[in-house]
Amino acid sequence: MKSLPTIYCLPEHTRENFMHLFNQYEDESREFSQAPFWFWNDELSEGEISRQLDEFQAHGIHAFVIHPRAGLPQSLAWMSERLLYFMRFAIAEAARRGMWVILYDEGMYPSGSSAGQVVEENPQFACRGWVAVDLTEASPESEIQGVRIDAQSRIQLNATQTLIAEVERRHDGHRLAIVDQPIHTTIRGLHFIEPDPPRRQDQREVDECHPAAADLLNPDAMACFIDKVYQRYYDEFTEYFGTTIRAIFTDEPSPLGKHDCPAGWAPRPGTSDALAHINRLLEYDFTPHLPALWDEREPQAERYRTDYTRAIKARLEETYYQPISTWCRRHGVQLAGHPGASDDIGMLRHFDLPGQDLVLRYVEPGKASALEGAHSTMGKCASSAMVHLGARRNSNEFAGAYGHQLTFAEYHWMALWLLIRGCNLLIPHAFYYSIRGPRIDERPRDVGLHSPWWEDYARFSNLTGRICWLNTDSQLVCDTAILGTGDFLPWEAAKACFQHQHDFNYLTIEDLASRVERSEDGLRIAGMTYRALVVEPAVADRLSATEREVVSDIERRGLVVRWKGAAETGDFHQRIHHIVPSPLTFTPAHPDLRVRHVCKGDMAYILLFNEGEKEIQTRVAMTDSSVTGDGRLVNMDTEQETAWQSDDPLDLPPHGCFVLALPIAPHST
Repeated sequence: MKSLPTIYCLPEHTRENFMHLFNQYEDESREFSQAPFWFWNDELSEGEISRQLDEFQAHGIHAFVIHPRAGLPQSLAWMSERLLYFMRFAIAEAARRGMWVILYDEGMYPSGSSAGQVVEENPQFACRGWVAVDLTEASPESEIQGVRIDAQSRIQLNATQTLIAEVERRHDGHRLAIVDQPIHTTIRGLHFIEPDPPRRQDQREVDECHPAAADLLNPDAMACFIDKVYQRYYDEFTEYFGTTIRAIFTDEPSPLGKHDCPAGWAPRPGTSDALAHINRLLEYDFTPHLPALWDEREPQAERYRTDYTRAIKARLEETYYQPISTWCRRHGVQLAGHPGASDDIGMLRHFDLPGQDLVLRYVEPGKASALEGAHSTMGKCASSAMVHLGARRNSNEFAGAYGHQLTFAEYHWMALWLLIRGCNLLIPHAFYYSIRGPRIDERPRDVGLHSPWWEDYARFSNLTGRICWLNTDSQLVCDTAILGTGDFLPWEAAKACFQHQHDFNYLTIEDLASRVERSEDGLRIAGMTYRALVVEPAVADRLSATEREVVSDIERRGLVVRWKGAAETGDFHQRIHHIVPSPLTFTPAHPDLRVRHVCKGDMAYILLFNEGEKEIQTRVAMTDSSVTGDGRLVNMDTEQETAWQSDDPLDLPPHGCFVLALPIAPHST
C-alpha cells in the first residue's frame, strides 16, 4: 500500500516538542474528528461493521454518517427492519466506543421522498411542476408537455392538473397557459436494477432504481416525510438521541427531484397554490411575469427569474427546512447537511450545524475555481452562517465525485481550503463499506479504508482535528463583512480580500436590516463588530429600495467600501485597509497566502495556508499590541514546532500549512 508524501513520515524524535500548544485538543480530539459519509452499499454483517469501526478508530476517525447507498441488496430496503437492525448495531457500537453518529435522512438523495415512500403513502404527494403551453401556436387535438389540446385549441385538464393562469407573453403577444401537474421525476435509489451486475468497462455507474420524488412544496407531503424518516428514527433509537446520535443530515432537497422528467418537458418548481405564496413573498402580483420563466426575451426576464427563484426558496424554507428544524430541536438533535446551491446562505438559518458541499470538482488546486465563481463562496458561506447564527460548528461535505484520479495532494488541499475559511467539521465523501464490482465507481473515489493513503491517515485526521479545534469556541479576529443576499454571495471582492490576506465574513442584507446593531464602533452581530462593509454592484442591483436605504445609512457612517471592479483592486485594498488596518503585515505579500486569525483562551493563533503551487517566502510582522512578539511556529504537516519572533522569515511550501501561536498580552485579556 502506498504511503503519504514524505511530509507525513518523519522520525518520531521530531515529535518531542510537537504541539504542546494543543494539549487541550488531545483531551477533546474525538469531538473534532472527521465524520465521513460511510457508504453502506453491500450486504451488511455485524462482524464487518465492527471491523471497519476498528479501522476508523485506529486511524483517528471517531464519528461517521450512516449513508445507505447504491448497491444495497433488496433485503436491506430503506427503513426496513433489517436495515434498522444494522443501524442500531452500529449506533450501539459507537456508543460503546465513545464515538458519535450522524443519521442520513434519505435512501439515496436528494432528501425529501423517503425512497419513494411518501408518494406510496399518497399519490397526490408526487413531485409537481409548472409547464407553459403556447395556446397561440398549439395544434388542435394535440398534447403538449402532458397537457391535451382540444379541437378548438383549448386546454383540457385532467383530475391531476390545475390551471395556474392564462397570460399574454409580452414580447410577441402569444397567449400562454401555465399548468400545474405531476412531472414524474425521481430521486437516486439504493438498489441495482440487476441483482449482481458486473463492473462496467468504462467505469461508469450501473443502472439503479429510481424512486418517485415527492412534492417538497406541499406541507402535507413533508409532514409525511418527517413521520416516515425522522419520527421513525426517534422511535427506533430514542435512547441515543442527543448523545451518541448528534444530528440528522438532510441533503440538497430539490423541488424538482433529481432525474429528468419526460423528454420535451421544461417544468418550473411549483404546486397548485404556489403562485399565491410567490405573490405573498414578493409582495407584488407575479402573474403577468410568468412567461419570463420560460422565455428570456420577455422584458426584464432576468430580474423576474431571480425574484421567482428567491420566492420558491423562501417557500421551501416554510414547507421543508423550518418544520424539519423544529422537529430536530424538539427531539434533541441538530439539523445538519446542506441546501442545493453553494451560496444558499439564507436557508442555513434553519440548521443547527450549517453546511455546504464541495463536490464534482467545483473547486480545484491550481485553478481559478479556488477563488472565482459561486462555488468559491461555499466555505465562507457555511462558516459565516455559523458565526452569525451563534452556532458552534459548521460542516462541509467534500471530495465527492472527484473521480478515481483524485490524489492525496488534492484531497489534503481541499480540506485546508475549507479549514482556512472557517470550517470546523469535515465530512469526507466517502468511506465505502464495499468496493465490490461496480460499487467502486459510484461517485468515486473512496477516500477511506480502500484508498492508497489509508495506512497513514491518522496523521491527516490529527491535522484536520487540531485545526477544527482552533476554529471552535474561539473568537475570529475580523473587522470586515462582504454584503450578500440570502441566495447570492459575490466573489470578486472576496477574491481580492483573500489575495491581500484580509479576512472577512459574508453578511446578508436580511441580517443587516433586521439583526445588526449599528453602533458607534461599527456593525455588531453575534459577537462580531464589523467596521467595513464591502458592497459589490452585483449585490446592490438585487436590493429593494428599503434595503438600499439601509446600506446608504451605513455608508453615511463611513463604513461602506464599494467594489469597483478587478481593475481597481489596488485602490480597493488601500481603501479597506484605511478603515480596518490589518494586525498582520506580510513582506512581501503573496496572492496565494491565506490567513485566519483567532483567539482562544490566552493565545492568539494565526493559521497560514499556501493555497498555491509555488513556494512562498515572506516575513510576518505583528502590528497588534494585544499580542506579544514572541511565539511558536508549528508546521502542521511535518509536526515540527520552532520559536518565532516578529519579522522572522517564513517559508511555506506549496499547499503547506502553519500555525503561529502567540500569547495574548495580559492587559488585553
